[in-house]
Formats: sequence, structure tokens, C-alpha cells
Amino acid sequence: MAVRIEQNSNVWTIIHDRPEARNAMDPDSADALVEAFEAFEKSDARVGVLWGAGGSFCAGWDLKYAASMSADERANIREFDFPIGSAPAPRGSLGPTRMELTKPVIAAVEGPAVAGGMELAMWCDIRVMSEAAYFGVFCRRWGIPLQDGGAVRLPRLVGQGKALEIAMTGRKVPADECYSIGLCERVVPEGEALEAAEAMAHEIAKFPQQAMLADRRSIVETHGLTVREALKIEWANGLAAVSNEGFDGAARFTGGLGRHGDFEEI
Repeated sequence: MAVRIEQNSNVWTIIHDRPEARNAMDPDSADALVEAFEAFEKSDARVGVLWGAGGSFCAGWDLKYAASMSADERANIREFDFPIGSAPAPRGSLGPTRMELTKPVIAAVEGPAVAGGMELAMWCDIRVMSEAAYFGVFCRRWGIPLQDGGAVRLPRLVGQGKALEIAMTGRKVPADECYSIGLCERVVPEGEALEAAEAMAHEIAKFPQQAMLADRRSIVETHGLTVREALKIEWANGLAAVSNEGFDGAARFTGGLGRHGDFEEI
């Protein structure tokens, strides 16, 4: 199987293992990745980690497969049907890039995450990159546009001007630059991206989940809204979490837990 899942307590690591193609995405792999994230969404797992085995996160859409498509196949591509959503999952060419999950996913990036692979990484909530990893709209040189959310998510992460420069030039964007412009959230030594991403996932998974997920929803759902409309959504998302978790947490604090920034005993 090109995609497999490793389960460790409340964290699932979803692995794309097609190293002979630098984890480029063909239809079978895309289908398998969607199935894996559908299973994650329905499971009791709290946080997912997306990892490309063999030293490459994802080299994008499999161009060898694309070149082999017949004229009829090219004319009848139906991979991009809408509406978007998480059930049933509409598959993009890179798999889950149009899914809207209710739980966080962290990308662990070693080596190239280029073209569609960059789009797949940007679909994740957080990106942990090794020092040797890099992004880039490498499909620019082959006349292939961004169609898995890249043109939408890139400017939201780095701003319009920088997004235009990266997308139009198609240049390599190394990890240190990604961190400086907000395209990734952590840079670690080469070979340590998976370990660091899984450690972060376990850190997130140990917290009371309703409040964390309410904050995640508010951050995602309020993008582009006026402050007044955004505040209404934040309030609505937070009400249930406060009622179900917040008062219990206040009682634990009163009992002596979690003092002075201690996150271990909560």
C-alpha cells in the first residue's frame, strides 16, 4: 500500500510511502490518502501527522502518470467536482486538499514539498520543516497551474505580494525563508521533522479538546470577516467549550494544578 497509518495513543501518523516517485501523487495514492483522512476524521484520534516516507514529502502530481493519459482521459477529468466538504470527500489531484476536517493535521516535511506537494502541505494546519526541506511552485516550468488550494492558501499565509512572487517565479523556497515569511511554523535539524511533528501532536492532544477545537474553528472560520462578525463566531464557538470544560479547568487550577505555566499536570 502506498498509504499506511501508524496509531500512537491519540495521534495518527498518515504516511505516503511511494519513494520511487519521491511520493508524487497518482490517482491510487490520492484515493488512499483521502480514505486515510476519512478514517482519521471518524476515529477517536485527536491530531494527525502527514509524513512522506523516504526523504521526500511530496514531489507533486505524478507527471509520468499525466503524460501517459489518453486524449479521452484528459478530456474527461472529473477530479475537481464540488461542493467542498469532508463527507463525502471530494478528491483533488493531491487527494484530501478539499477536505475540511474538524481536527488538526500537522505536516512533517523532509526534502521537497513542491508543486502539488506544497499545496498538500499548505492544506495542513501546521508545517514542521527540516532545515533541508523546501517548497516551490515547480509546476510553473511545465505549464501546470495550482489547483489544489495553492493559489488560495498561499496568500493567506504569506500575503499577496510574496505569494505572487513565489507562484509566478516558481523558485525554490528553502525552510529558513519559509519560517521567516510564515509559510511554516517550525524548522528543525535534518531528519527530525517527523519526531518534532509527532511531539507537537501529542502536546496538542493532551489538552482539553473542546476548547482547543473551538479556537481552531474560530481562527479558520473568521478569516476575512469584519471584527464584529468574527467576534460573534468566536463567542458562539466558545460557549459550549466553556460550559463543558472551562469550569472544570478552573476547579483544577483552584486545586493547585497548572500553576506558573506548568503544562505537565493539567
